Amino acid sequence: MSTAVSTERDAGAAGTAAVTRATLLVMFSACCFGSIAIFVTVATRTGARLMDLLAWRYLLGAVLLRLVSGGVRGVRMPPGRATRLLVLGGGGQALVAGTTLSALRYIPVATLTFLFYSYPAWVALIGAMRGTEPLTGRRVIALVLSLAGIGVMVGMPGGGLDVIGVVLALVGALLYALYIPLFGHLGEGLAPSVTSAYTAAGAAIIFAAIAISHGGPSMAMSPVAWAMVGLLAVVSTGLAFLAFLRGLAVIGPVRTAIVSTIEPFWAALFASLALGQQLSPRVLGGGVLIAAAVVILNLPSRSTPA
Repeated sequence: MSTAVSTERDAGAAGTAAVTRATLLVMFSACCFGSIAIFVTVATRTGARLMDLLAWRYLLGAVLLRLVSGGVRGVRMPPGRATRLLVLGGGGQALVAGTTLSALRYIPVATLTFLFYSYPAWVALIGAMRGTEPLTGRRVIALVLSLAGIGVMVGMPGGGLDVIGVVLALVGALLYALYIPLFGHLGEGLAPSVTSAYTAAGAAIIFAAIAISHGGPSMAMSPVAWAMVGLLAVVSTGLAFLAFLRGLAVIGPVRTAIVSTIEPFWAALFASLALGQQLSPRVLGGGVLIAAAVVILNLPSRSTPA
């Protein structure tokens, strides 16, 4: 009996350690994604165009991920599945980015951030309706804390907002909420590097086509801009995708979405360090609420001994 209880405790400890590692991986990926705005800002200040940066980011990221996967042999798979990864994985990335960024023509960045980061709530609701992930009390508390943290950081949306911008931001959030479990499903049975390589390649094709229609993608960029492209490819594409998929496979879409809300806090912190932007008490307060949500999600569950 004691041996059985000891074995159960060991298994529980191993499970807790795996969840903790997965949570840290998702947090790391959120920081990598949250660095995109800073890298892009530094590059565009030198005169680089956004579409050129995105095209080179995904193109170089796809090459890097293919090398990590073992070259052409490592990413070989049936044509049907490869097409799904390119179209759904890469196309989903481009669709979410395009829809969300287009909202900036109508609403401020702070309002877009507030509306877009409603996506953890959409993920939780979709999971509950599908019966794939129950909406437990702990998750509800963590969800409320994370959304409150976003609200504290960027402020509540004011009156007189353009309806088109609001709709685009919310559609972007809903699309991302649908994309997270889809991304995990597409990668089932595959190494994260392989899934990421096809996703980056699909996004690269789309953004390269857009850049070509505007006379690009240009190679006439400054050394600083190319350095930012390298960081976008390595940090915000390669490392970000790999860490995100590894974490998602363990903790699921709902917890992944909630943990990922540290992204705007990291972006504000990184901007204060790299760009000299002031880090306000409101941002710090929002970060505390989001950190509390992450801690609550990772508190050990009560277990009944066998």
